[in-house]
Amino acid sequence: MIFEGYVFTLITGLLLYCVPRRWAALPLLMGVAYMTRGQVLEIGPLHFPVIRILIAVGFVRVLLKGERIAGGTNHLDWLLTLWAGCLVCSSVFHTSDAWIFRLGLVWTELGSYFLFRVFIGTFDDICHLFKVICVLLVPVAVAMLLEKMTGNNCFAMFGGVQVEVSLRSGHFRAQGPFAHAILAGTVGATCLPMALCLWRGDRKRALAGMCATSGMVIASGSSGPFMIALTGLAALALWKRRRYLRMFRWAAGLLIIALDLVMKDPVYYLLARIDITGGSTGWHRAALIQAAIEHMHEWWLAGTDYTRHWMPSGIYANAIHTDITNHYLMMGVYGGLPLMLLFLWVILAAFGIVGKALLLNHNAPMERQFLIWTLGAILVAHVTNFISISYFDQSVVLLDLLLASIGALPAMKPAVTPASRASDRTEQRYVLLHRSQQSTQHPADSLPLGHVER
Repeated sequence: MIFEGYVFTLITGLLLYCVPRRWAALPLLMGVAYMTRGQVLEIGPLHFPVIRILIAVGFVRVLLKGERIAGGTNHLDWLLTLWAGCLVCSSVFHTSDAWIFRLGLVWTELGSYFLFRVFIGTFDDICHLFKVICVLLVPVAVAMLLEKMTGNNCFAMFGGVQVEVSLRSGHFRAQGPFAHAILAGTVGATCLPMALCLWRGDRKRALAGMCATSGMVIASGSSGPFMIALTGLAALALWKRRRYLRMFRWAAGLLIIALDLVMKDPVYYLLARIDITGGSTGWHRAALIQAAIEHMHEWWLAGTDYTRHWMPSGIYANAIHTDITNHYLMMGVYGGLPLMLLFLWVILAAFGIVGKALLLNHNAPMERQFLIWTLGAILVAHVTNFISISYFDQSVVLLDLLLASIGALPAMKPAVTPASRASDRTEQRYVLLHRSQQSTQHPADSLPLGHVER
């Protein structure tokens, strides 16, 4: 770790410990947006990038200040803990040092998730974080746009990113502080709905967020982030037709089945036809799914340590693995079908919480309902993106932030509009009046028909 890395870690660590709970997530997000994974503190075989150090400081803060999760733990918290346990325990079927790498993943993902669960307790906290992210990404977007124009990455001084910017079809692909241009564009694409959610309440920050996130998507020069941005926008657009959501789900499922029946290739080969920016590797993503199915006997039980023979091409970073550009399949490579199914269970549980929160808040102000819907739309964008990329850098913390925001919904009391409160009071007065009339009526009036008092 260089001197600048120490200074950044010290400043953000002090902020994380000292600021009020409402602002405690800001230093963590600064570690995601402004620092690469190249700044690492090495202690024996353990590697602590800046974000992991900040998570450790966050837990110290929580313990010393006695902060707790609002409403206690729920089933999503326990599912994620079970997923983390399965990830670590399945390391016994892999190389002897696999457990160290997996403990690092658990520390980053589960640690940031539970810290966000502590820091998020109300709908206002979620809205506040949306505003923070919209402003926080503006410098990142400016740096990435300059990187795309000049071919120089200003974050290269911290290491962990390429000094020579990737060039495809004559255009630079900016990656900023993230490990890959697609991951940088993914951050922008999945944060775009946050900016749109703020439009009615805070147009200045919303406009800044829309410019920043769109700039990151454009600067990345990748088809995937463009598709994810469109997916998130489409999910938001369904807000006006949310009553027909079940019909849309059935229609989408039947369409996939119909396409699979009429296409010569499996339906996932539609990925090979997606190319927005030119030079897309959609065919590789489709072929990877087919290769994983053909080699399922190698990884279904507890994962595998060798996938290089799955595809004709590999990656420079790892000689024993092909490029696993699919987060679902990456779960399978780590821990087989058990880990993959647990990951899918986490996603389904998160969607279930969003749906239940919408039902409980059907009388709440429209802004609050749309905020809940936005969380679901961002989750849809991530779930779609998992088909084309695996998260392997600090960008995964933003996914943990989303899951923590969704996990906090059950503890939030549903709000009602003034009109609904007035109707509730009218109903209560009607019930009291009805009971008073029953208590004062003549006894004979309350007898069943055909009976008289003797």
